[in-house]
Amino acid sequence: MKLHLLTWLFFTGVFNAGSIRGEVATEPEDIVRYVAVDNVCAWPNLTLLKDGSIAAIIHNQPSHARMEGDIDCWTSRDGAMWEKRAQPAPNAPGTVRMNVAAGKATNGDLVVLCSGWTLKNGAPKTVLPCWVTRSADSGSTWEVIRAFPEAEPGWTHFVPFGPILPGEDGRLHTSCYARGLEDRNARQVWHFASRDEGRTWKRGAVIGQDHNETSIFHLGGKRWLAAARNNAAAHVVLFRSDDDGESWQGGEPITANRELNAHLLRLADGRILLSYGNRSPGEFGVLAKFSTDEGRTWSTPVRLAHSLSSDCGYPSSVQRADGRIVTAFYSASAVNHERYHMGVAIWKAPDFKP
Repeated sequence: MKLHLLTWLFFTGVFNAGSIRGEVATEPEDIVRYVAVDNVCAWPNLTLLKDGSIAAIIHNQPSHARMEGDIDCWTSRDGAMWEKRAQPAPNAPGTVRMNVAAGKATNGDLVVLCSGWTLKNGAPKTVLPCWVTRSADSGSTWEVIRAFPEAEPGWTHFVPFGPILPGEDGRLHTSCYARGLEDRNARQVWHFASRDEGRTWKRGAVIGQDHNETSIFHLGGKRWLAAARNNAAAHVVLFRSDDDGESWQGGEPITANRELNAHLLRLADGRILLSYGNRSPGEFGVLAKFSTDEGRTWSTPVRLAHSLSSDCGYPSSVQRADGRIVTAFYSASAVNHERYHMGVAIWKAPDFKP
């Protein structure tokens, strides 16, 4: 089934947004936007497949863990037209599977980690155990492996988030967080790695205490970044590892309060792209900025999308072979489309000026 709704949605630039330093976000000169998948909360996670197409792993209900549902795999040749392939991790009755990490194994298989919640009276109750699910045919069929490291004492089952990426050590890497069982406000995020193309996983070091949804990024060699959502301050901080995730340092803010969650991508020109949501009043939507020094300093932001609701963001980006960037995100309401959807911006990054 192909879906391409309200195409060529051009949103006017009536909203301004600031970065962590208060700069005003302007729109890229070359950008188009689409409603790609309608009536879903999505929280998209994009992966470039071995044939050059794009896979989006999304939550398939218009709800934050209030409705039974699970995840879908959609694919696109260019980021504009999307086709539903399959459901990688079908939920059991009385549950919702919605939290994912996703990426490509070194053999080309698409690998997804997925957890979620049991439901009681229309509300989330307990965190479900994480499953591993994988596809060798670009998302058409899936193998589900119902095994993952057990929860740490005093914490819920692990909740995956962000990309799954290969390192030069031969392992796949990702992150998972957990919630405290006694202190329901407690959060902690760990590094995870797999030595068998994502079939089995081992918990590694703590990336950050009092942090949850975290996107990792491979700088090269043994060096990694982790863009982590701070649990208390509701912004994104950046951690670093120089030993393939065995230890993590840093934690400096890279977005302002109410700017979350973040995704990191290496562009063809060498820059690092940081895309993130903005939930500040009057500034709702998706922003992006660039680093030319491996994440130590960042440019002024650009505006990728507007939202009429603070219930928005969670961007994920890939770069096509022609250099254009595809950034997927979600919003509960946008101009001319006032319900949940996965939106897509296809855009060209401002020229790199060394």
